Parts: sequence; C-alpha cells; structure tokens
Amino acid sequence: MSKFGVSAQALVAAAVGAVIMGGVVAAPKFFAPEARAQAIAIQAPPGAPMSFADLIERVEPAVVSVNVISTQEIGRNAEMEELLENFRGMPGLEEFFRQRRSPQETPRTREARSLGSGFFISEDGLIVTNHHVIDRATQIQVVLHDGREIEAELVGSDQQTDLAVLRVKTPGKYPFVRFGNSRNMRKGDWVVALGNPFGLGGTATAGILSADNRELGGGSPYTDFLQIDASINRGNSGGPTFDLHGNVIGVNSQILSPTGGSVGIGFAIPAELAREVTDTLIQSGRVSRGWLGVVIRDLPTDFAEALGIPGTKGALIAEVTGGSPAERAGLRRNDIILGVNGQQVTDATTTTRLVGRLVANTSNRFEIVRDGQTQTINVVVGERPDDPNAASGLQPAPGTPRGQGETPTTPGTLLEPFGARLLPMTPEVRERLGLRAGDTGLSIMEIVPDGLFAKAGLEAGIVILEANGRPVPTVEAFNRVVVEARAANRQKILLALRVGQITNYRTVDLPG
Repeated sequence: MSKFGVSAQALVAAAVGAVIMGGVVAAPKFFAPEARAQAIAIQAPPGAPMSFADLIERVEPAVVSVNVISTQEIGRNAEMEELLENFRGMPGLEEFFRQRRSPQETPRTREARSLGSGFFISEDGLIVTNHHVIDRATQIQVVLHDGREIEAELVGSDQQTDLAVLRVKTPGKYPFVRFGNSRNMRKGDWVVALGNPFGLGGTATAGILSADNRELGGGSPYTDFLQIDASINRGNSGGPTFDLHGNVIGVNSQILSPTGGSVGIGFAIPAELAREVTDTLIQSGRVSRGWLGVVIRDLPTDFAEALGIPGTKGALIAEVTGGSPAERAGLRRNDIILGVNGQQVTDATTTTRLVGRLVANTSNRFEIVRDGQTQTINVVVGERPDDPNAASGLQPAPGTPRGQGETPTTPGTLLEPFGARLLPMTPEVRERLGLRAGDTGLSIMEIVPDGLFAKAGLEAGIVILEANGRPVPTVEAFNRVVVEARAANRQKILLALRVGQITNYRTVDLPG
C-alpha cells in the first residue's frame, strides 16, 4: 500500500489512462514518486507505435483474399510428388520418394478449392500472390476489402520463387501498395502482416523481423527468406508484410509449424526479389533462368583439406549432365567453382543464384580450380528447363537398396587398412546407376566392421567414382591416390560416391 491508501498497482493502472502526448505517458503529479516511476516505466519504448490502426487503415484496402478452384491429382503418385517437391534438393530423401512412384498407376484428378491472400500493386488491377496459391487453377476469384467478388486471370507465375501475378477482369481504379526495401530493415524492427488466414479475410497481425537471409533448403534455391513472428497461418500465403511506413517489405510464403497453425515462425519473400520477379512476369509471363547442367555441393573444410585447397569458398561440381552446357564447355566432376563473371561465390546456394540470373545463350566466365590450379572456362549457358532431370534424360532406375550390392564373380581385393573389399564396376552396375559408358569406378563389395570405410559411414553397394578428383578404375589407381596424399602430408582423401543415381562426397581418414 502507498501512503495514499491505494496500491502501487492501482496507481500504475491509473497512469495508463493518463494523457498521452507524442507516445509518452504523462503520470499525474499528485502520484507518489515511486508510483510515478512505475507509470513512466511502462510507456512504449522509443520507436514503438502506440497503435497500428492508422497504418492498417491506409494499406488494408489494397489487400485481397484469393479463392481458387483447381484440379488436383490423387493417388499414391500424387502423394509421392508432393513429398518429392517438399524434399527437392535433399538427395537421399528426394531419391527415396522418386523411386516410390508407380509407373503403372493411372492418373486421377478431382476438383479442389483453396484460399490464399494477395495485394494490388497497380491501379489498373495487377495483384501479387504465391505460385502455390494458384497452381493448377481453373478459376480464380478475388474478394476485395469492400466485399466485392471479382474474377481474375493469371498473368504469369514462377514456381522457383513461389510468386505469381494476377489481373482482375473488371476494369477500374483499385487501391494499391508499393514494394519497399527489406535491406533497410533490422532484426527487431516492427512488421505488420495482412491476409486471409483460415478464410478470415481482413486479418492483421503485428510482430518483429526475427531474422533475415534464411535458407529453407533446395526447394527454394533462389530465395533468402525474411523470418517474422507476426502470426501467419494457412490462408496468409501471398499476403503482404509491411514496414511502419506502409511499404511491402515481404510476400508471406511459408510457415514452420508442427501443428499447421502459427507458432511465431513465418517466412516472407523479400521485396527486392519479389519486385524483380513480378516485373519479369508482367513483361513476359514467365521467368527464364540460366542453366549450367551440373549438380553442385558446398565445399566443407574437410573436403578442401583433402584436396589441398586453401579456404572453403566455392562450390564443388558433383555431377555434370550429359549434353548440358557445362559438358560442352568442358567442366568436369570435382571442379570447384570460385566465381562467375568476376563475382565470387561462397557456396552452392550463391552459385545456383548467380547462374539463375544469367541470360540464356550468353557466354559467361567461370573461374574454377582443377587439380589444384586456377583457370577460367567460358560457358554458354542454356535456359533452365522446368524439370532439369527430364531434359537431361536422367530417369530414376530401379537400383538395389544400399547394402545389397551384386554378388561378384570374384571376391574382389581387400584393402586391409581401409577395411573394404573393392571390385571394378561392371557394365551392369554402370547402367543401373545411370552412368555414361566411359565412367569408371570401384564397387564396394564388403565393409569390415571398425575399418576406416565403416567409420566414414560407407556401406556395401556404394560405388567409388573418384578419389581426390582422380578416376579410380582399378584398386591400383586407388592406391596411387593414397600414396600421393600421404606424400603431400594430408590426413584424409575425398571420395566421390554413387548411391543410386545421386553423386555424394565423403572424406575418409588415411591409415596411420
């Protein structure tokens, strides 16, 4: 109790109702000093608005709900395709779901209805939303802030960035918002999200920018997402995230949630990328990206050490597609890409994005490391197909599960220091793994427990294509690589491995 006979909590509560001047709470002078201190302490921190109402009133008329009728495949293959899309870019899981599709299944379809969000970006009725909101749409309807329902048509969409542009069919002048610059935002800045969660149109939520430059795996190779904690739920997809000036700094796209509802982790496509892609879609209806025709991997420290390369900046070419621009230009497996047209790359993601921005059918300079030497190779990039695997003729082969290699006609050669029995790859294995006629390698026929191969996680049935970037058609060739690595005082060797139709890499310790 205070000396006035009322609790400090009551005095603080009274202070909340005091006069607000410029966002500062003015505590009445008749309060005791300790009560005045508590009242002032609860005022909003500098820069925090007392209300988002003015902002929301200004931008909400430009936000729409998007109602879609689409055709949807049903059956086991449809389920596998959905899972395959979710795990694209993750070699083991992608191959797992790919091999579980049934070629005998007759496709079946059904009508499906879905909800999303969007926003006007022009007075004449152009709307931005997500690709996945309108994918396979046969009918698109938008519901305006004033309740009007208007038919819309697709201008263009881009699956890789999950963006799409619509145009309303009813002429008129529509309220619209503009893209801002998310790079001006700092972690902790206020953001406001608007949309149509669970069909509840006209919903606003507020939070902060939790993080930026989030990578969400191979399914989104061209996007570094903004992470926000403003509530985003199903139906918010395609809606805008605003800064406090009413600029769109992100397009809501994904949530991370074990329950399907908001847990405070949502992701938005940055405004800079959204503006670039939507401008292209408006002009041409599609996004054309450069295509190299390679599978690339990051270059971890142990990979670089095994190859004797200083630093770990760059991207390792794990596979070159037959007939691709990369093959025609002379790029090879185990080449390390350091830069494109003078711009340095740091990992597989930055390389993918740089190549994706190249203009198809133009010559570009690729700085690479091959056999420890830096060189430049000019590559005329192609246009990225919708399905690069289909374009290259690479199809999933039945294969044998890991650990179930073919029974050899000879026992192979046992390398005791490594604890593995190796046999030159047979033509049948080469064909099953989808390799080309000239490819060579060593099949792992047996793994000895506690050997160096076992400790590295290798299993019978895997094929060693190369060691430290050198072909290993025979056990003798493999041993020569080991001798060279020891002479160079290296502690590991880097193996290029074929598992199914995927090329992966693994380092193995050299015997002491």
